[in-house]
Amino acid sequence: MFSRRPASRAATTIHHQLCRRNLVAGVHRDSLSSRLFPSSRRSQWLALPRSMAPQTRSAGGAAPAEPEREDQGMVLPPVPSADDRSTDPEVWDMVIVGAGVAGSAFAYQQGCSGRRVLLLERELSQPDRIVGELLQPGGYLLLKRLGLAHCCDGIDAQKVHGYCMFKEGREAKVAYPLEGHGEDVAGRSFHHGRFVQNLRQAAATQPTVTVRQGYVRRLVNDEGGEWEEGQAVTGVCYKGSDGADHVAHAHLTVVCDGMYSGFRKKLSVPDMHQPSFFIGLLLKDCPLPYSNYGHVILGKPSPVLFYPISSTEARCLVDYPGEKLPSVSSGELERYLLDTVAPQIPSTLRPAFELAVKHGRIRCMQNKQVTSQPLHPAGALMLGDAFNMRHPLTGGGMTVAFSDTNLLCDMLRPLPTFDNKLATRDATSSFYVRRKPLSATINTLANALYKVFCASDSRAHEEMRQACFDYLALGGMYSTGPVSLLSGLNPRPSVLVMHFFMVALYGFGRLLRPRPTLRGVWLGVLLIYSAACIILPIIWKEGIRAVFFPSLAPQPRLTSAQRLAAAAKQA
Repeated sequence: MFSRRPASRAATTIHHQLCRRNLVAGVHRDSLSSRLFPSSRRSQWLALPRSMAPQTRSAGGAAPAEPEREDQGMVLPPVPSADDRSTDPEVWDMVIVGAGVAGSAFAYQQGCSGRRVLLLERELSQPDRIVGELLQPGGYLLLKRLGLAHCCDGIDAQKVHGYCMFKEGREAKVAYPLEGHGEDVAGRSFHHGRFVQNLRQAAATQPTVTVRQGYVRRLVNDEGGEWEEGQAVTGVCYKGSDGADHVAHAHLTVVCDGMYSGFRKKLSVPDMHQPSFFIGLLLKDCPLPYSNYGHVILGKPSPVLFYPISSTEARCLVDYPGEKLPSVSSGELERYLLDTVAPQIPSTLRPAFELAVKHGRIRCMQNKQVTSQPLHPAGALMLGDAFNMRHPLTGGGMTVAFSDTNLLCDMLRPLPTFDNKLATRDATSSFYVRRKPLSATINTLANALYKVFCASDSRAHEEMRQACFDYLALGGMYSTGPVSLLSGLNPRPSVLVMHFFMVALYGFGRLLRPRPTLRGVWLGVLLIYSAACIILPIIWKEGIRAVFFPSLAPQPRLTSAQRLAAAAKQA
C-alpha cells in the first residue's frame, strides 16, 4: 500500500553508497550516474525549477553568477521526488514544510511511528551553505536518540573534542567533559549539505514518508482557501515540480522551513535582531594547531572561528558586527580581511587564510537572533530555525533542533491519530514551554558569549572579556561547567547564570589586587553592571518563568474564534 517507486529508491541507495566510497577512490561520479540512472530520468530529478531554487546574494546585494560548489568532492544524489499523487491519501497524518535538519529528522521519527507523512522541500539537491556544520556532543546524543547517528557516517565528518581560544598571543584549551559517555560521543563537524542529504535519505527510507519537491505557497483552511488567524490549519497549498499548484490536506502541519521562513510571522510574533554577518572561507590542506578542536580567536572587533569540516578542509568564519558589510565589488571586504583580520590570526594559519581570501570563494551570511511568541493555532506547529534562532557563534542550533524534535515526538507518540485537532493541540500545548530550559540556556549562552567576546571601547567590558578568557584558562570546574553548557551535555539555566556571574566576580577580584583602590572598586562595580546588562535582558526576553520555572509559565492559548472554528471542524 505504501510502496512507491522501489526501483528508484534502490538505485538511489546504491548510488548514495558508491558516492561515499568514491570520496577516497576519486572516481568521477557522472559516469556512475549515467550507468545507474537513465539520462531522461536523471534530468527529471536534477533539473529543478529556477523559481524553486534558494537564491544567494553577494555582500553587495547583487545576485552572482552560479558559483563553484565548495563540496564538489562529494555531492550526494538528491532524494527522488515522489511526484505520483495517485497514491496520496485524502488527508495526510502530517505535512512537514521543509526537509532541512529539523524537518527530515522529524519526518523520519514520525515514519517510524507509522504516520503517513508528506515531507515538502523546495530544493532536494544537496545544499551548499556555511551554516549547520558543527554538531555539539549533546546534539549528537539527541541525534542518536532519534535513531539517526548513522547520518554522520560516510561524509568525512570529523570528531570535535573541544575548543582552543587565542587572545593576544595566549592560548587556552578546553575539552568537552565526555567522561561517562560512549566512546563515539563527541562533537561532529562536516559539510552541511552532505549531512542534510543523509537525513533526507533516512526519511525517504520510511515506507510511510513521502518526500516531494514543492514550494509551499500558503497554509490552507478546511475549505482549501488561504488560512487566516482564527481558523484551523488543515494543510498547505504548494507548487510542485510540474509548475502547478496542489493542495495537501493534513491533520497536523509542522512548519520548519528554516531561517528565511515565510510563515514565521503568520504562526508567531517574532522578535528578530541581526547583530552581525559571518564571512565564510574554506581553507584546504591546512592542519589546525590542535587537531579535532574548534579554534576561537578573540580578535577585534569580533571573534574569528576555525574548525575542520573534512579530513582535508577547515572552515573559517569571520564575524563582522553591524547591519552592512564592506563592499565586495570595490575590494573593501578583501582589504578588511587582509589588513584587519589577518594580522590577528595565529601565524600557523595566516598563510592559508590569506590564500583563501585572495583566491578562494568569499561567502557571507547575516546572523539572526529570533525569539518568537507562538500563536499555536489548531492544526499547526513550528519547529527549528523558523521559530527560534540564536547567534551561531557556539554552534548550538542543531542541538536545539534535535532537542525540540525529540520532545515533540515524545508528546505526539501517545496519540493514536491527529484527526482531532483540539486534542492534538491540547496534547502539545506545553511544547513551547517545556522546550525552554534547554533552548533558552543555549540561546542565552550564545547571545551573551557573543556580546562578551566582541571588543569594546568600554574599559569594564574589556575587563569582562579578559576575565572570561582567563576564567576558562583556569581549567577544572571553571572550564568544565561552561563547556558542559556549550556542548549541550548539561544545559541547565541555573548553571549558566552561576558561571556567568562567577566570571564577573573573578574579574572584580583581580581588580582589587595587589591592593584595593577606589578606581579598582569602581571599575569592578561597572564590570558586574556590564555583565548584568548583557545577560538579564536576554533571559527576560526568553521569559524568566519559562526558563527557570516552566511548570508555572503561561502556555499559548487559542482565541475564542480559533477554538470555535476548530470545534466546528470536529462536529
